[in-house]
Amino acid sequence: MTGKSIAAAAISLLALSVAFVPAPAFAARTDASIGMQLEPPNLDPTGGAAAAIDEVVYANLFEGLTRFGSDGAVLPALAESWDISEDGLVYTFHLHTGVKFHDGSAFDAEDVKFSLDRARADESTNAQKALFADIASVEVVDPATVKVTLSKPNGSFLFNMAWGDAVIVAPETAADNASKPVGTGPFSFGQWVKGDRVELERNPDYWGEPVKLEKVTFKFISDPTAAFAAMMAGDLDAYPAFPAPENLSQFAADPRFEVIIGSTEGETILAMNNKKPPLDNIKVRQAIAHAIDRQAIIDGALFGYGTPIGTHFAPHNPAYVDLTAQSAYDPEQSKALLAEAGVSDLTLSLKLPPPSYARRGGEIIAAQLREVGINTEITNVEWAQWLEDVFKGKNFDLTIVSHTEPMDIGIYARDDYYFQYGDPDFKAIMADLANATDPDKRTELLQAAQKKIADDYVNAYLFQLARAGVANAKLKGLWTNSPTPANDMTGVYWEE
Repeated sequence: MTGKSIAAAAISLLALSVAFVPAPAFAARTDASIGMQLEPPNLDPTGGAAAAIDEVVYANLFEGLTRFGSDGAVLPALAESWDISEDGLVYTFHLHTGVKFHDGSAFDAEDVKFSLDRARADESTNAQKALFADIASVEVVDPATVKVTLSKPNGSFLFNMAWGDAVIVAPETAADNASKPVGTGPFSFGQWVKGDRVELERNPDYWGEPVKLEKVTFKFISDPTAAFAAMMAGDLDAYPAFPAPENLSQFAADPRFEVIIGSTEGETILAMNNKKPPLDNIKVRQAIAHAIDRQAIIDGALFGYGTPIGTHFAPHNPAYVDLTAQSAYDPEQSKALLAEAGVSDLTLSLKLPPPSYARRGGEIIAAQLREVGINTEITNVEWAQWLEDVFKGKNFDLTIVSHTEPMDIGIYARDDYYFQYGDPDFKAIMADLANATDPDKRTELLQAAQKKIADDYVNAYLFQLARAGVANAKLKGLWTNSPTPANDMTGVYWEE
């Protein structure tokens, strides 16, 4: 063999050996950046009404006795099991042991008692105090057992305990949870850069199944154009409720992304101030409802993503009644009703919070109302201003908002709720529902409640908000549907 052939053979052997060297394994990513349109006003789900709070902290930072699964089922959380007395009045919760709060303090039945008593106290700032109204007493049996006694049977009690407003907090840290949240969840609080992002970190001492991600960053990008650019540039890994549905087809055509379309609990309504003249006249409210073309709003503001509704109830719920025909688009009937009410030259305020469904939908509704002789003065308000001025202050005529809390038709029984309905007959229906445990009877009452608020034209019911999101195609485990306002990151991971 010549020197030349020896050298060639050596090179061939070297190439062969290199070919069989295994390629280095690249570890899957352990961080994720999630886009959100609204920044939460605080991070305490027991002290604020904004859905954006739960979108950051639900199941990630804070946990309750029970929780919602991605399909809306009520699952065990801090309570591993429970017993219910035959009369339906006593719930005995058996708690997980070895659970710690993020500050290292132990979780036990005393924390459950503190949290439930705090939520139902007269001075409570909980936005959903009605969830706890039937609790008569909370008793610590031992560190791992707590007994909750109700004043009357409530077939929704375990469901109520799964809301973000019912999470368990510690007495030592509860007062500071708005800015420094301390829970028991699989992620702990990292930092909050106001106006930009909230960072969560994996909790190494979590009592349950550890999460795959080491860090989650929630970035607040309200502008649809900026949100699109951030996704395309890879600055965001997912935007579960994407604010620009017109861009979804572009993402769907790009193999780097996955478009995720699901349902939400978001009944989107044109809310009306029922105690403010002339909206205290049912004929005026009925006229407004008949002036609105729901499908035009869905097509124009949401690019077809949304389901028309005729009452405050989710179409995917088995008890749903389709009442859309009762308030069908009929401008001539609308004009006739206004004439019957003796109303002309009517101008109403229309206050619109930041979400695109409200801002875009509001412009369309204003044009539709103008066609029947109702003028509107549109004011675009930021979320904190909406909560203060509209939700708390009731200083409005009309507003558009999605109510994303699960099965929340009970809000219509509250005298002080912002659209100010509080009808005695409706409250009687809800009282019967609270006492009913038979599934068929509960369905009957839920359907009666839906019909009652549709008959009274409390609000104009627009559509069920779709959950239309986009994600990096390799990011797995995000919720498709949204049974409660949440970006649950506990099962999210990167595909290798």
